[in-house]
Amino acid sequence: MRPMRPTDTARRGRSVRRPALAVTALAAVLTLTVTACGPDEDGPGDKASDAAAGQSDGKITIPEDLKDRLKEHGIDVDKWRDGEWKNWDRETWLREAKDYVNPIIEGLWDPDRMREAEKPPENPVDDDISGDEGVSDPTPAPVEATSLPTPYHDSAPASGKLLFDGPEGPMVCSATVVRDPAHPGKSNMVWTAGHCVHAGKKGGWYRNIAFVPSYNDSAMPAAELDNASKEQIAPYGVWWGQWAQTSDEWISEGASTGGQGAPYDFAVLQVTPEKGSTGKSLEETVGSALPVDFDAPATGKIDGMTATGYPAAPPYDGQKAFQCADTPGRLSVFEDQPTMYRIGCTMTGGSSGGGWVAKGRDGEPALVSNTSIGPVRAGWLAGPRLGTEAKGIYEAASKKYADR
Repeated sequence: MRPMRPTDTARRGRSVRRPALAVTALAAVLTLTVTACGPDEDGPGDKASDAAAGQSDGKITIPEDLKDRLKEHGIDVDKWRDGEWKNWDRETWLREAKDYVNPIIEGLWDPDRMREAEKPPENPVDDDISGDEGVSDPTPAPVEATSLPTPYHDSAPASGKLLFDGPEGPMVCSATVVRDPAHPGKSNMVWTAGHCVHAGKKGGWYRNIAFVPSYNDSAMPAAELDNASKEQIAPYGVWWGQWAQTSDEWISEGASTGGQGAPYDFAVLQVTPEKGSTGKSLEETVGSALPVDFDAPATGKIDGMTATGYPAAPPYDGQKAFQCADTPGRLSVFEDQPTMYRIGCTMTGGSSGGGWVAKGRDGEPALVSNTSIGPVRAGWLAGPRLGTEAKGIYEAASKKYADR
């Protein structure tokens, strides 16, 4: 299997060892605001408005401690702003947990660039891997994805689209606003897949990671989006990932195909509004944040799960949200790794990272998984069971910003 690339599926493989069950806090996330340049010779899709930057002289002020950390990474902020972030030299692609850096480039994600980001990261597997070792139930019957009722803010206010840049250009995933135990009612935390923030064992952290809640809230068709304003496409703003955490297993084992790392394919973001503090958190802005259940029942004890996302691979175009509801079965990708949930669903890449919601122990909706992998030919999706490792990165991300 492959992670649903931020738009794909994966092929079968075997694990030669069980990775250590550990998570690492991202120890050095640097957030600053830089002005964005306009289009250049690097091609379409890299437009950003100088006027939107709010920095009339093109300069930025960086705290001394951040300057030192940036220097440690060999990053010149002015060059980064002017397009150096497009340099994906393997030698300089930051990959370790402590190396996450995501400077805000105001105006980078303008309406055109948000609309054109349709490529998901790879994450496919064989169409039928139900015979793999471990415990797998028969491949589920496909469940046709249905359009999320509009406005999205009413039907799934915690859901949205995740935008980011990889070596192949602008990419997309899906994500969900979740509660922050350190800030009840005022969360800035977002849940997604690990492969939507980090390329795994052969890559590093993606860049320009940003969350757009209720993207295209009214489900305008692509033809109308061509002339839509930023407020229409992103009615609740663009929120940049100032802090990210994923599992050590994903960083060391994750692969774009084959399913490696899939049982640990989850991530948490702490986000901040592109335009600076408005006095309201993300949760207050959208009016919703889901609790996360790290002890959800095994399959057979859950009546049903609903997966939400923005599928971008054909026949979808990434501009509208869809859902699948099904009773989950079990999928064992590797015999010595945790069993995953699996549901029938025709959503494709781009839906990766989208939340899976089920009735929690208190009877209220809770996030219990996220889309991770699917087959080359769409028909089902699988997501990790959230346990000790997932809870560890969630609590670490919350603690990091507990006093802010």
